[in-house]
Amino acid sequence: MSMITERPLQRRTPGVAEQPVRESRARAWVTVFRAYLSLTKPQIVELLLVTTVPTMMLAAQGWPDPVTFAAVLVGGAMAGGAASALNCYIDRDIDQLMRRTKRRPIPANQITPRAVLIFGLTLAVISVALMAVLTNWLATVLTAASIFYYDVIYTLWLKRRTPANTFWGGVCGAAPVLIGWAAVTDSLPPMAWALFAVVFFWQMPHFYALAIKYKEDYARAGVPMLPVVRSMKRVNFEIILYAVLTVVSSLAAWPLGLGPIYGVTAVVMGAVFLGESVRLARQSGGGAAVKPMRLFHLSITYLTVLFMAVAADALI
Repeated sequence: MSMITERPLQRRTPGVAEQPVRESRARAWVTVFRAYLSLTKPQIVELLLVTTVPTMMLAAQGWPDPVTFAAVLVGGAMAGGAASALNCYIDRDIDQLMRRTKRRPIPANQITPRAVLIFGLTLAVISVALMAVLTNWLATVLTAASIFYYDVIYTLWLKRRTPANTFWGGVCGAAPVLIGWAAVTDSLPPMAWALFAVVFFWQMPHFYALAIKYKEDYARAGVPMLPVVRSMKRVNFEIILYAVLTVVSSLAAWPLGLGPIYGVTAVVMGAVFLGESVRLARQSGGGAAVKPMRLFHLSITYLTVLFMAVAADALI
């Protein structure tokens, strides 16, 4: 038998022995922070703010009141993060079945479902309270309604039951435009609804492209996204239809109070957006290899540039 012995302790400078432990704890905190941050889906929140800020500038005909501006930025980001976190909690069963979502914090066992639920509800309460104190009741009600609609109406009900889920889910995706305008003016004139329509119709080509890419994922999870339950001919038709409606809505907003910078941008970027939508339809119809993410990424560029033009016209 051999004797099990301990290694002799080496003499160290005070504090050095604790360094690996401290680094390990620091890494653990960073991992937890990143997990909670990912629950809020920052890319989606960023895109929501891209549309909200220019809308507020147009409503104010310049820079809005700093307090209102900050309240909508912070409250809107928190509301979007709350809706996304609660979405992750509700969808935890299907997220683990999809390659695109299996690395989210709950299926990856980084955060417990209960902690995610508490986090999402806390963000929701704070965001609505912030809007109530610093803006007005119209913006506050719209904020609360958008969180409820996204998580209860869309995620719990529509997403798993109908291929029209993307269409009806588009309401909450476009709601930040109305919230931003309402926060500045406490009203919702035709211009606000025109910009709402742009973002609403834009979401169909944008998300259908993503759904084509991850068609097998959605099918595995039993989510009836349009490309899963309908033919590519039907999907292509709807992509082009809603791309046309997006461009028409953007042009309809022009005479309601926007200038030539916006008008030229809407025409040029609309032509590019439509062209890419038609290209995807022809590509899939001709039997060629489909690259739907080109439309997905270009649609983000389209919306960003279009609303940058809104901001530019608001400042001139």
